[in-house]
Amino acid sequence: MFDYFDILFPVLITLAFGVFGLAVARGIVTWNKNNHCSRITAPAVIVAERTNVIRHNHVNAGDTTGAHGFHTDTHTTYYVTFQFESGDRMEFQVYGSEYGMLAEGDEGKLTFRGTRYLSFER
Repeated sequence: MFDYFDILFPVLITLAFGVFGLAVARGIVTWNKNNHCSRITAPAVIVAERTNVIRHNHVNAGDTTGAHGFHTDTHTTYYVTFQFESGDRMEFQVYGSEYGMLAEGDEGKLTFRGTRYLSFER
């Protein structure tokens, strides 16, 4: 008898590894490109800040009784958009500690390498 699971399971595992492999490869390519870019320092103004919060709800092992059977993990990614004198804008991912020190309207010198934020001095 023909069983779909015998075909579907290996295909799904292969797809999962493929997607994971592509994500890793994309990260390595971006990292390598940034390392080969020149370090640039230019006058800029902070024009926007945003966050991306991801929440994951997990069932606690062995406890499936209502609200106490779950715990939530959150991960926040911080982004800041800078505008250069030319009017061009670039958005960079920054650490939370850096994000807390920056405010919209701040003017200063932005240092970056490719798509990698390095620093901002008012």
